[in-house]
Amino acid sequence: MAEEAERPGEGSREMSHREVLQALSGLFMAMFVAMLSATIVANALPRIIAELGGNQSQYTWVVTATLLAATATTPIWGKLADRMSKKLLVQSSIVIFVTGSVLAGFSQNTETLIGFRVLQGLGMGGLQALVQIVLGSVVSPRQRGRYMGYIGAVMAVATVGGPLLGGLIVDASFLGWRWCFWVGVPIAVVALVLLQKTLQLPVVKVNTSIDWLGAMLIPGGITVLLLWVTFAGDAFAWLSWQTAVLMAAAVVLLAVAVVVERRVSDPVVPPRLLRARTMVLAIIASAAIGIAMFGGPVFFGQYFQIARGYSPTEAGLLTVPMVGGLMIATTVSGQLISRTGRWKRFLVAGTALTVTGLALLGTIDHATSLWLVGAYMAILGVGVGSTMQNLVLAVQNGLDYRDLGAGTSTVTFFRSLGGAAGVSVVGAVLAAHVTDLINEGLAGRGGAGATQSGGSTSLDLSELPPSVRVVVEQAYGDGTALVFLIGAAVAAIAFVAVLFLRETTLRTTVGQQETADDETRADDETPGDDETPGDDETRADGEAPGGEGTARADVVVRS
Repeated sequence: MAEEAERPGEGSREMSHREVLQALSGLFMAMFVAMLSATIVANALPRIIAELGGNQSQYTWVVTATLLAATATTPIWGKLADRMSKKLLVQSSIVIFVTGSVLAGFSQNTETLIGFRVLQGLGMGGLQALVQIVLGSVVSPRQRGRYMGYIGAVMAVATVGGPLLGGLIVDASFLGWRWCFWVGVPIAVVALVLLQKTLQLPVVKVNTSIDWLGAMLIPGGITVLLLWVTFAGDAFAWLSWQTAVLMAAAVVLLAVAVVVERRVSDPVVPPRLLRARTMVLAIIASAAIGIAMFGGPVFFGQYFQIARGYSPTEAGLLTVPMVGGLMIATTVSGQLISRTGRWKRFLVAGTALTVTGLALLGTIDHATSLWLVGAYMAILGVGVGSTMQNLVLAVQNGLDYRDLGAGTSTVTFFRSLGGAAGVSVVGAVLAAHVTDLINEGLAGRGGAGATQSGGSTSLDLSELPPSVRVVVEQAYGDGTALVFLIGAAVAAIAFVAVLFLRETTLRTTVGQQETADDETRADDETPGDDETPGDDETRADGEAPGGEGTARADVVVRS
């Protein structure tokens, strides 16, 4: 590999703690903007949907649309990060995300809002993958846990502050809910300026064409599958010709994607990465955690506002135990991993606590003590905080530098996929379950059916008769528990997956040092020679970097 001359010390040593923080300052702010803009609608969404005349299905789709767009584009962002300026990609994703946020504030109906939320998701997909990729470019795996803890803390602050700020905005009559989408714009501008001034990264250029066909087929197949999950049981029956058509289309698209990815020289998701044990287990665990992380907590806002009668601001305050647990666990586990170099114990404990927290939340109803709900949420927060970032760390530790973008984005992709599927599935289950509970409650009171009363799908309870409103509130309070029970069952899969992860020593090399080491191994070793039993963690089946399915990097420059 030919390299341009570097400034003294660059690429030859790991940056100091102060240098890393300076380089990542704009990145942290960008992450804060993205998380703030994503979570600020959490407690405002019931009010927004009610004012726009939406229903339960549209409520779910407003959340799913962003997750779906982020999921579909994450592999593309990650692959681009392996071949062009990571800084430019981060800046582009911020601009796209903020543009979607601003336009969402001008929505006049739920359909338009969903469309602009898709645009937000395109930018979010970039930030989800690129933040982890950039971190992996400047910090060694041994020290990466420390900074992942900082990223987790930033995410936690935004997760706490977003719903609180959103609640205050919708409760303040002089602002209105549209400011939920506009308030983060000034912060985004500052983040762009900081990124331009402080972030300097290596750029690896390759001489192969981008696998656009694979980049379209993979998200295409996943999108069709998620559309089926979202609309089955609502717009059409689970067993129907529509189901058959969508399932067949999804299978065909994904099958063609597998064929394409095995034939191109530079695939979006290199098949050899999917033959590594750590990657496969991390994908399974990430998808399961994504379902648990998004599939249940996204409905906390509904539970506290509709079932318990709290305002959006109060609902935001009631989620503090979960986010506080997440922030503490992320920060502490990251620090301990950097000091000890051991990461598996945190994943095992984290997934176990996630299962426990979700199972306990599966026991709540409309009358459960808020102290108990808060304690259960805190357990869930600690579990997710100990798991989410550390799964990425485990994968990055076994990746060659030239595969950092593709490998990281693959794990992030499946986590987002799990989240999108989780919201779609449990949203559909919750809507059906709540409707059944409302019908049963009204029938027991000698009233009309839920659909006739207007209580089956509408989230605006202000005009309902008091007797009907009580039934609807209790139905949402009792029905939400089913969402968490589903999440607990899925999270158990993540627990089993991390049990089988093989813990490897965290590397102390970073960036171009890793690339140089990889090339030395490729030149000096015959594939399979002198490899330890753990080598399949980094190169499946004894492949050397640059083998089949990997594009050869030609030039490294400084951005």
